[in-house]
Amino acid sequence: MLAVPFALAGPAPEAGAVAAVLLVACALVARSVRTRALAMAGALLLAPVLLVSDIWDSPQLEVVRDHAGPALVAAVVGLGALSLLAALMARKPLLLPVLAVAALPFRIPLEVGGTTSNLLVPLYLVVAAGALAFVVPALRADPEAPQPARTWEPGWLERLLALFVVLYGVQATYSADFEKALQQIAFFYVPFALLFVLLAQIEWTPRLLRWCFGVLVGLALVFSGIGYVEYATKHIFLNPKLIASNELHTYFRTNSVFFDPNIYGRFLVVAMLAVAATMLHARRRELLIGGSVVLAALWAGLVLTLSQSSLLALLVGLATLAVLQWGVRRTLLPVLVVVVVAGAAVLASPSTFGVDLDNLDASTSGRSGLVTSGGSLFVDRPLQGFGSGAFEVEYRSSHGREGGDAAATSHTIPITVASEQGIVGVLAYLALLAAAFARLLRGAATTPQRAFVAAAFVALIVHTLLYAAFLEDPLTWALLGIGTALAAQTVPVLRRRRAGASAGAADQRDVSDGAAAPGATLRTTDTSLPAT
Repeated sequence: MLAVPFALAGPAPEAGAVAAVLLVACALVARSVRTRALAMAGALLLAPVLLVSDIWDSPQLEVVRDHAGPALVAAVVGLGALSLLAALMARKPLLLPVLAVAALPFRIPLEVGGTTSNLLVPLYLVVAAGALAFVVPALRADPEAPQPARTWEPGWLERLLALFVVLYGVQATYSADFEKALQQIAFFYVPFALLFVLLAQIEWTPRLLRWCFGVLVGLALVFSGIGYVEYATKHIFLNPKLIASNELHTYFRTNSVFFDPNIYGRFLVVAMLAVAATMLHARRRELLIGGSVVLAALWAGLVLTLSQSSLLALLVGLATLAVLQWGVRRTLLPVLVVVVVAGAAVLASPSTFGVDLDNLDASTSGRSGLVTSGGSLFVDRPLQGFGSGAFEVEYRSSHGREGGDAAATSHTIPITVASEQGIVGVLAYLALLAAAFARLLRGAATTPQRAFVAAAFVALIVHTLLYAAFLEDPLTWALLGIGTALAAQTVPVLRRRRAGASAGAADQRDVSDGAAAPGATLRTTDTSLPAT
């Protein structure tokens, strides 16, 4: 039996949580490669220590406590495998982003803190290996040596991400559910922020983009196939709660490998927007036909989820792609037509779409009531909120809701932020959204890849308004990281285009004026002669 207690007592866990988010913030905003590496290493080491100390006395770690030797051997073997993967990533940099995209959807159910959580264990391993592959060479490098050219410079987006994460950690110290806040920090904020930093520093070549596109769409097709099997056999592979729900209703919802139809739908939406963005810029007939077939297959998978939030997110994402492709004026009328037709269809047959006009709370699966009651929590403590992760506890305390997951979240990120973090958190959240939209939408029409990232992020934000999980979803951080890198890569291209356009305009003015500007040389092009 392990004799030395691992659990931390007193204010140590709160101090550790604040230290972890400060390290993450440093990794996000540090300009020096060495400083960023040190911060990443510190966050990577501290987060699991805090998590293990928090659940050290829980039943799920009884095997570790009672069998220290085998547990230590397993830890050494795991670290060896992690080091091997990091070495492979250091030799083949393309491995990190491809594996990260491949690991995004896979969750493993684990019991943590007395409850079963679906954790992104494969993604954690990829992020840890990628961070190790970045940290070790950065710390070994000569500090006096010239810094390599950076493709990513921290800006307002990185500063506001750092601010939001620090606020979350600080406000966790007075939360009624500090344990949940600590788990959010360890499982989501720390690893996903490191993922953002890693992806934002990568040079996204056409080859790498094709590989990641293939992995994303290929996985979506496989998951859709699993959904088809679920629907055909009327058997859900995961999520006992969904199984019970399907038995109580005439309809049948699929969730593939995602434990949740709405998260499954969110992933399909992102993949469909990637295909749509590619088709908008495709010139070959074969690509258009193939893309149409893929979209049809993914659309069928999305319909079987019956996820209204995902369907709305897809429509908004497609509208964003249309605006980027054809402009607001040419897109506005078709969008209005779709909205009017959809509204008329719902009003004509509300039951077909699961809408009860006399009972909005039932139509939204209880979400409208959660939003209203969650708003009252904000009114009760508007300045600082009730603390990070405290929504469930405070909601049940104020409204007498017990048991189940009905009050586990408001299912609306602004309400969750307002009730837990107050007006301070709301302002940070809104500023973060503004910076993210500015980063991703500015110049997004230049390439299909940037258009996809921008549209997917807009769709994801819409989805979070109906089904939560904003910075708790790795898709958010991945889109921001990839979008940041692509934006940095297109800035020189845009500058060259603007310079060329300015020079061409100046030459045109010179020719039309019939004289060169003082000190300038008049340049003309004789198009009557064949090129030699």
